[in-house]
Amino acid sequence: MKVLVIGSGGREHALVWRLAQSPRVSRMWCAPGNAGIAQERLSNGTPVETAAIGAENLDGLLAFAKEKQIDFTVVGPDNPLALGIVNLFQSHGLRIWGPNRRAAQFEASKVFSQQFMEKHGIPTARAGTFDDAGRARAFAESLGGRCAVKADGLALGKGVLMCGNTAEAARAIDEILVNKAFGTAGAKIVIQEFLEGMEVSLHALCDGKTAKLFPGSQDHKRALDGDRGLNTGGMGTYSPVPFLTDATLAEAERKIIAPWLRGCAAEGIDFRGILYPGLMLTKEGPKVLEFNARFGDPETQVYLMRLDSDLLELLLASAGGNLGGVEIRWKKEASVCVIMASEGYPGSSTKGKEIRGLEDAAKLPGVKVFHAGTALKDGKVVTNGGRVLGVTALGADLKSAQAAAYAAVERIQFEGAWFRRDIGAKAL
Repeated sequence: MKVLVIGSGGREHALVWRLAQSPRVSRMWCAPGNAGIAQERLSNGTPVETAAIGAENLDGLLAFAKEKQIDFTVVGPDNPLALGIVNLFQSHGLRIWGPNRRAAQFEASKVFSQQFMEKHGIPTARAGTFDDAGRARAFAESLGGRCAVKADGLALGKGVLMCGNTAEAARAIDEILVNKAFGTAGAKIVIQEFLEGMEVSLHALCDGKTAKLFPGSQDHKRALDGDRGLNTGGMGTYSPVPFLTDATLAEAERKIIAPWLRGCAAEGIDFRGILYPGLMLTKEGPKVLEFNARFGDPETQVYLMRLDSDLLELLLASAGGNLGGVEIRWKKEASVCVIMASEGYPGSSTKGKEIRGLEDAAKLPGVKVFHAGTALKDGKVVTNGGRVLGVTALGADLKSAQAAAYAAVERIQFEGAWFRRDIGAKAL
């Protein structure tokens, strides 16, 4: 099969790496890809190729898929899904994996998502949706200012502002609704009460009728150790999560995934792809913070290190609506991913810094360095974004996976590099 992967981050590098291991893949392209993706090879020895087409250039991607006679396209990021790339490809008779435009609303609109949860009895935080700053401030005040203020639309994982008091909440509301910090994504906001507990990432592979739960993982959203600093797209993750027990997973399946599936059926939403709810494990049980409609990043990196099934077969079954009889197999080992970021991230970050030590790090047993914001310049790998690398390791247990990931991080250098030193600490 000829396969096209869309995207350029660490998630897409992990998808390419795992799909390339399938004996059914004969050729593969990634658009636009990155420096690490361009170094991958298929099981038949053929190099993975990159194509300089942006993930939001839907017409360009369609033309490329037709020209190369692509058999199956895999969409990584949220934006092309929200723009309707699945609908476009399907209207031209092309097979593609990911939710269609209507199903992608679970991530593309926090207002839609919140209202869906309330309508279908899915446990979530008490919330209100607003387009008026005055009413929003009044609601935030009723929560004592302890709340999350969220832009309705997509904002590169940064459209959530956590507030501890009414002054912070008022500033956050003004920043999004009045000052338009996130542009049109912030035309409406959702304000959620602050939920107490441990946050985890849930992933479920869906085919429109069935949902298969993945093991748990835990992302680290805040920039600094001890969960301090600004929200980011994710500074590292690990799986499995020791405090996310089989009983809690079963409860999440019963109280969240099952009513979500029933709600989709009732509203005629055909969701084929990954549903990724961010969960808070509260005293009252698991509650949904928000839904995402694609693989998490950096969760994908640890999941695909642990996956023991052929990823291509799973995605084909998801897209084809026949996931029911498929078993997803997982390795018993644990995995840890540490993000190395550029100076300035999550604000504006520096680019073009040479990255050294990648080959040294890759020699360590159980280690895979996934590229995110990288590019090739004069034959050298350089930084090309905020989150640069996802240094990932597989180990017999979390402690050994963590040690291996940090040993690999220490071998890699670029000017201004920084990372959290406590990824996985909550589990240990």
